[in-house]
Amino acid sequence: MSVQTKEPKKEPRPQTKLAGARYKEKRRGHRMNSRVPVRLEWDLPSGKRVKVEAHTRVINPYGCMVVLEHSLPLEHRVALTNVPMSASNAAVIVWKSDERPEGGWEYGVELVAPAMDFWGLEL
Repeated sequence: MSVQTKEPKKEPRPQTKLAGARYKEKRRGHRMNSRVPVRLEWDLPSGKRVKVEAHTRVINPYGCMVVLEHSLPLEHRVALTNVPMSASNAAVIVWKSDERPEGGWEYGVELVAPAMDFWGLEL
């Protein structure tokens, strides 16, 4: 007699705004909830440099999720600095939430050619 087990039905994931086909639901590395002080910097079309202090919500070896009050487009390039480690890396906005009721957006930020010790944690 064989025993059959039912697999629970998987709920479809909500649609998110992703940058390009290469970012479709590919998770690399272990994710960890972690509040790390970071600085994001980017240039406006006028040439002015914007510097914003924020905290991560989630990190992994390849990037993080942050909340910002600024609206940035997908595939926008930024410089991301891990403030406690004084480590900086080029990064790209790869995911953007809908605007949050309390203001701002959540962003998925992917590090470009990251050092595996960028966060100073074992992930």
